[in-house]
Formats: sequence, structure tokens, C-alpha cells
Amino acid sequence: MNALQQLTDVVRLHNVGHLYGELTALAPVSLSIPAGCMVGIIGPDGVGKSTLLALICGVKRLQQGKLLVLGENMADARARRQLLPRIAYMPQGLGKNLYPTLSVAENLAFFAQLFGLSRPACQQRIARLTQATGLAPFLDRPAGKLSGGMKQKLGLCCALIHDPDLLVLDEPTTGVDPLSRRQFWQLIDEIRASRPAMSVLVATAYMEEAQGFDWLMAMDDGKVIATGSPASLLEQTHSQELEQAFIALLPDSKRLNHQAVQVTPPGQYEGPPAIEAKDLTRRFGDFVAVDKVSFRIERGEIFGFLGSNGCGKTTTMKMLTGLLPFSSGEARLFGRLPDAADMQTRKQVGYMSQSFSLYAELSVLHNLELHARLYGLKDHFARQRIEQLLVDFELLQVKHSLPQSLPLGMRQRLQLAVAVLHEPQVLILDEPTSGVDPIARDQFWRQLLRLSREQGVTIFVSTHFMNEALRCDRISLMHAGKVLAVGSPAELTANRRANNLEQAFIAYLQDAANTQAKHSLHETSPDNVVVEPERPSPRYRALQRWWAYAWRESLEIRRDPIRLLFALLGPLLLMLTFGYGISFDVDNLRFAVVDYDQSRESRVMLEGLDGSSYFARQPAPKDNEDGLNKLRTGELSLLLEIPPAFGRQLMQGQRPQIAALVDGAMPFKAETSTGYLNAVLLGELQRLQAGQPQPGGLSMPVQVQSRFHFNQAFESRFAIVPGVVMLMLALIPAMMTALGIVREKETGSIANFQSTPTRRLEFLLGKQAPYVLIAFVSYILLMLMALLVFQVPVKGSLWVLSLGALLYVAATTGFGLVVSSFTRTQVAALFAAAVLSILPAVNFSGLLTPVSSLQGAGRYLGLAFPSAWFQQISIGSFTKALSFMQLWPNLLALIGFIGLFTWLAWLGLHKQER
Repeated sequence: MNALQQLTDVVRLHNVGHLYGELTALAPVSLSIPAGCMVGIIGPDGVGKSTLLALICGVKRLQQGKLLVLGENMADARARRQLLPRIAYMPQGLGKNLYPTLSVAENLAFFAQLFGLSRPACQQRIARLTQATGLAPFLDRPAGKLSGGMKQKLGLCCALIHDPDLLVLDEPTTGVDPLSRRQFWQLIDEIRASRPAMSVLVATAYMEEAQGFDWLMAMDDGKVIATGSPASLLEQTHSQELEQAFIALLPDSKRLNHQAVQVTPPGQYEGPPAIEAKDLTRRFGDFVAVDKVSFRIERGEIFGFLGSNGCGKTTTMKMLTGLLPFSSGEARLFGRLPDAADMQTRKQVGYMSQSFSLYAELSVLHNLELHARLYGLKDHFARQRIEQLLVDFELLQVKHSLPQSLPLGMRQRLQLAVAVLHEPQVLILDEPTSGVDPIARDQFWRQLLRLSREQGVTIFVSTHFMNEALRCDRISLMHAGKVLAVGSPAELTANRRANNLEQAFIAYLQDAANTQAKHSLHETSPDNVVVEPERPSPRYRALQRWWAYAWRESLEIRRDPIRLLFALLGPLLLMLTFGYGISFDVDNLRFAVVDYDQSRESRVMLEGLDGSSYFARQPAPKDNEDGLNKLRTGELSLLLEIPPAFGRQLMQGQRPQIAALVDGAMPFKAETSTGYLNAVLLGELQRLQAGQPQPGGLSMPVQVQSRFHFNQAFESRFAIVPGVVMLMLALIPAMMTALGIVREKETGSIANFQSTPTRRLEFLLGKQAPYVLIAFVSYILLMLMALLVFQVPVKGSLWVLSLGALLYVAATTGFGLVVSSFTRTQVAALFAAAVLSILPAVNFSGLLTPVSSLQGAGRYLGLAFPSAWFQQISIGSFTKALSFMQLWPNLLALIGFIGLFTWLAWLGLHKQER
């Protein structure tokens, strides 16, 4: 008997609790969970199921108490690291642990690499698992294009790729059709039969699923209210069904005044049907989301829509409300085509979306008042209507509370109250009770029945719960965009000669999918020989995990052509823009002259300006005021005013004054223009003075001549192009990398990093590697553009410049990782990376002003970012012919920035959530 079989408890909790700020997600609990069996954690959303499972898997940090999993202390970092390869975690949500752009085979190979499987073992396990789940024909299909049920099967295969001792599933079948749910649990049973010592922990909101588990733990408001086998809980509460037992186990305060839902027959109404759809179709490109759907709903009827996530229910509902145009077919509301722009049509329909869609910053009362105004209700009627709804929906006591502070069931009642505020004739509800506890669900349905039976409101509701479907007058079974059958629950059950509605639904799905019996897990190995996993060295396993993330990130980038084009073409387009759009060159300055002297000397002096390429003479203004107006409007950059008697005073050796009015809106251009003007005029005046028999006061004892080194032509492109290379290699790589980690936080796939043996440095460097490669390719393209388009040669060492560029992009992508580690949303990461990288790169790097001339904080800001150090390498290699001996301190500084940014990103990335 091995150590795993000797364990009696897979999990032991002693005073384990968890807080989110001041909110108690899990009250201190002490209990033992038996090993080697299927354990179910039951309860609605928000009661602490996911928090407890995340603590058990090591995804969340233990705040208090003691937690032993498979005999190891989860508070011990070393023990937890050794334990992670023995645990498989499948987080809540359809495909949350999957990568949608990767194929089925690539997702499985990625997880196999994370757990150190050899290629033969990986291939055999992929073959066994995909054959057992029916995924073998779809190995090349992207995970994002799988149905909900197939996504969950693939997620399970990814979790089981390394033969774990503990399998943790967080609501794995939510949103999955009944047939896929049955197949899912059949697969689990087969896996348990082949590995009887493996323990399985499952959180679920489906009581009919939980009834088949070995041991249950019921939770409410973060507390464990009961444990035991399903039979013992039914016996304890004297109940026939597990949902009834769960209600009986709730505190008395929640069960107070609870009544079972009584369904009465609908009323009879004359006139056209409330909703009618004929061959309703909706396409998104080549994908057909709704395919020729037809049904008819009478006034006052409760019509149920059953189907898995992604089968077209929400799309159909949006077409019926006019929120989404249909591609073909037609839909009518009370005989009229739906039009979202028609207020009369909108007032006939109340729509409640699947997720909470009201304003979280407004109180219950303010949300109702706002929507009363949006629907144009008169003040007196609106006040009466709101007061009535607060009473009818039991919201009077919480009318001044914010929605986020309310329980989920109460928030759903608030959404329903808003939906019926304007007294619509049709109410369309998209999974309104998902995640709601049974008592709140019954309260919700009593409100629906009252609206239908007493007020004649037609209700079109989608649901995953079969007991809710039984309360509908008629239901429509939908799968893959098509309606399989329409009728009353009793009719549909009788037509398939089934024992209950779920079995009938499964029969319809099997006919639609033409499902064939699958091979069992024991029969799927190609040669029935199990390839034992190799045990490589820890260093090799670390390298394998790094490569897994680098390979996966590369695949995602390659399959997102827009992102890849932005990374490669974006810098080139910006270089063209900056290279041709920014110039400090001063030539063809438009000037005009107001000559009040009209002497030979004034004309000779002005010939120097006419012959210079820096100046372009314009027609003389009428007078000084006209010249000032042209200077003000930008027609002139320079206005010269020569006073009377200028020539006579010059010849007499006096120092006459010339007025030069310069447009100073751009100081750099104005200063340069003034210097050119002084140089040209002084040269002409000296030439005039030299032609006189006696030298006057204008002769100069010394002639000063300036010469420019490194940029003898004094052209802006020799300064701008090296600076743009520096700027582009800072901005684009930082922005691209900044999305890498935060995107996984938003999608939930960060749980794969948290629940696997991957270490923080392996994850960071794996995510960074593809962006370093892309950025260096971008550098090569920028170099080719600099050489071929702008004709700016590299006068120094090309290999030193390239080495500096490689170190520089490693530093800037490392900065992107820092931003991504500390931010929570992709929008915040993108803006932070752009702003924080471009400010020092433009203002403090030497692009506009040499770093040596900066003083105080500006100088330190420049030296605290890698752009200033690479700018010296770039400009030095392009124009100054600097070698390694002059630039090695800059290279060393860039290496230091790589280490600094990697360390900061390591600090910001948490292996466990808090």
C-alpha cells in the first residue's frame, strides 16, 4: 500500500478563514475531507466555494489557520512547491484554463511541458485522453472555436495530463448542455476507476449532479452548514431531493416565509402572438450563430429557452429586442418588426441581461429613478411605480444601498424591477437566476408567475436549471444555433418516452449530434503500454517550463497578425513620420524688407540674403504695420526694417541700426534664424567696408569661423534618425510586453501559472523572450530604413550598436513586464507603458537636449531610464564613430537595467493571490 492509499483525509482544515478587505469570504472552518472519493461542495455563487478550492490548490495565500493537503502543509513554500505537481486545478468558467488561439493538441502539449512530461509520454496521454473524450477528431481546432461542452472536456484533459493525485474542479459543468454534462461525469468515473486512490473535489450549483457524489459539503455565506453523504443529508432533513435538503439546512432567517413555487395555468388572450420568429438567422462572418429559428409565444405565456452557453440563446434574444439585426428571416413583437430606435417598441419590451448591467455607483432607488427618466415616465406616475416595485420586490429596506453591497438574489430582483418599471408587455430574461441560491430563485419565480398570471406579461426566459424549465408553460430546446423541439415539458418528455425532462433533452441532443459510443479510457492507448514519465533534472524541468511559456506566447503572437504587424511596421511608420516630419534644419526662411533708405548700400547688403539658400525673399509689405500682420499670420518668418540715411551713416563710419523682427513662436528656429541673419549681414557689411579707401569702425581685428564636427552638413536627419531608433525600441516593445501578464489576469489563465510548478522567473522570462526577438527584428528593419531611406550610415562599430540594441530591448521589454505585473487591466497597462516609457525617452534621454546639460531632477530622471544610455550608443555609433572602449559603460548600465526590471517584475508578480 503506497502513501497515497494510506491517507484517510485528502484535506484537513483547522480554523482556516479568508477575507477580502473587510468582506468575509470564508469564515474560520475546521473539518476533514475524506480521501479517495468524489467530494462535492454545494451552494450558490458567492458563498466561498471558489475561495476554499483556491486555498486547497495553493492559488490563494493562506491567511489564517492550518491547511494540510495530501498530508503537506500549504503554508510551507517548499512543501507547497513539491505538492503542486500532484494537484490538478480546473478554475471556474468555460475554458478559463485554456488558450483560445491554441489548438486542442497545442493546449495539451503546453500543460504536458509545464509538468515535465517527455515527448513519448505526452503523445500517448494526449491520444488516450482525446480518444476517451471524443476530442481526437478536433486536435487541430482552436480551443476558442469549441463548444462549451468540448471546452470543458479539453480543460479536464489538460488538468489530467500529468496523472494528479487530487483533481479540483470549480463548477466544471456550468453552462454546459445535459448531454455534455453526462459525458463529462462518465469520463470522471472512468478515470476514477483506473485510479481509485485519486481524490476529486467538485464545486457545483447543480443539486442533481451533487446527488451522485460520495460526500458533500454544503456552504452558505462563507460557512460550512453541513457535511456528509447525500443520503445522510436527505435523511437528516427528511427531504426527497437535495435542493429541498439544502433549503432545510439554511438558517431560519433565510427560510422564513419561504414557500414552494406553485405554477397555475396561463390566461387566455386574444390578438396576435406576443413574439413570433420565422426562420430567424444571424451570421457573424462565416459563423452561423442562429440558424433558421422559428417559434411562437402567446401573450401571458412563460416560454423557456434551454441550451448550453454559445448555442445562440442570447443572440436570439437580442434580435427579438432589436438590439441586434438579423441576417435573414423575421421576428415580430405583437405583429410589428422590432426596432431598437423606435421608442414605442422599446416600451413594450423589458430586457434583463445575463450579467448585472445596472449602475454600481447608484443606489437601488437612484437606479430606478434614472430608468424612469430614461423611459420618459411622468414624475407622479414614476414615484408611484417605484414605491410599488420596492414593496413588490422586497427592496424597500435596501433602497438607499448600493447594488454591490446586496446579495446576488437581491441584485437580480433589482434588475427585474428595473426591467418591468415601464410596464412592458414582453419580458426577456437571459439566465436571470444563474448562481442564485434556491430560496432567492423561488422568490424570483414567484414574481415572474405573478407578472404572467396577474398582469398578462409575456415572459421569455433562458435557463440551465431543469426544475425551472418545468415551471414554464412551454420550452424550446436549442443546440448549435438550431431549435431541436418546442412544446410543454410534459409533451417533450412524453415524446421521447423519458423519465424526466433532462433525459428527454439528452435524447434530442444525441439525435442532433448523432453521438456514437466512445471508447473507454482503458481501450484508447495505441498499444495498451503505458509510457512512464521520465524524471529529468530540476534544471531541465525549469528550462522546459520556460520554453513552454515562450513557445505558447510565440504562437499567440503569430496568430494575431494585427499585433504582429503593429510590432514590426509600427516603428517603421513612426520613423518615417519623425524622420520627415521633425526637422531642426533652417532654410528658405520667408523674409521681407521695409527699406526706408533705398541706397546702394542697403541694396548691396540685401543681395547677400537673396543669394543665401537659408532665406527666401517675399514681396515688400506696404508699411511696417502690414509687415507685422504678415509676421503674425505666418506668411513671414522674418521682417527687416532699414532706417533712412542707413547708407550715409555706414559710409561715415557710424554704426546704424537695422530692425529685425523674428517670429519667436518656435524658439529653436528663431534663435537659429537670428544667427544666420547676423552672419550673412555682418559678412556683407564687412565686404562693403573693405571696399572703402579708409577702414571704418566695422572692421574686425579677429575673424571667428565655426566648424561642425560629426555632422558637418548640419542636417537634422543625422541626429533625428539615431534618436528615433532609440525611441521606437523603447515605446513599442514596452507596450507590447505590458499586455502579456495582465491579459492572463483578465482572462483567468493566470491560474495555470499559480497552480502549476512554474516559478516566477521562468514565467517572466518565458513571456518576455518572444517580445525581445520581435523587438530585435524591429531594430534590424529600422537599421535598414536608416541606411537605405534616410542614408544615415553607421560610422562606428555595428556589432557594438547591435549588442547595445539587444540589451536595450531586453531592458525595455523588462520594463513592460514591470508594468504588467503591477497593473490589473490591459487598458491601464497600455497607457502606463506608453506614458512611462515615452516621457524619459523624449525629454531626458538626450534626444532634444544633451543629458550632460540637464540639471537637477531632469538629469537624474534621464540616467534612471535605459533610453539615455542607449541614446549615447546610437548617436555615438551612427555619427561619432565610437567603439567598444568608449561605450562599454553604457552597455554595462543596460545590463544593470535588465536585472533591475526583472527583479521589480518578480516582486510585482505573485505566485499566490491574496
